[in-house]
Amino acid sequence: MNRPDRKQNRLNGYDYSRDALYFVTSCVKDKVCCFGEVIDGEMQLNEYGYIAEQQWRLLEERYSYVILQAYVVMPNHVHAIIEIDRDSVGTGRDLSARRQTDETNAVAFPNPKVKPLSELIGVYKTSTSKLIRTAGLDDFAWQRSFHDHIIRTDKAYYQIRDYILTNPERWAEDVFYQ
Repeated sequence: MNRPDRKQNRLNGYDYSRDALYFVTSCVKDKVCCFGEVIDGEMQLNEYGYIAEQQWRLLEERYSYVILQAYVVMPNHVHAIIEIDRDSVGTGRDLSARRQTDETNAVAFPNPKVKPLSELIGVYKTSTSKLIRTAGLDDFAWQRSFHDHIIRTDKAYYQIRDYILTNPERWAEDVFYQ
């Protein structure tokens, strides 16, 4: 079966498991507004929106090298800055789960295999989908893939962070997501 050529989503040749800051956006299939609503410029999450937010936070708890920066769950999409940082391993979060001893009985922290960004987002979308369907939204689905942007400068970081944090204030004018 011949399939039409699809636009490549990721930067060709880039290692998405390397330490970096990534701006990601994932949309609900068909832009269905199922996570809540924006009232007076503030996002009001419903039951499904709380699941989406909780599962996002769990990425940081589950993967020692993930640091969540700014994020927002909107009615039909999620914007976030996620950081992969191997140096954060062994700095305080869930040390007991990573503690091992070497032959001298000294405490050592194993170098974890770092999931690339696409696998982290895949974990997020899969767990969120299962929980939202279990909670009663049987036909919930994410749009295929996600948008990403590698953040390379402080200026870009602050612009993107501001965009994320003020996203609910601009919802009424956001024709792309509505």
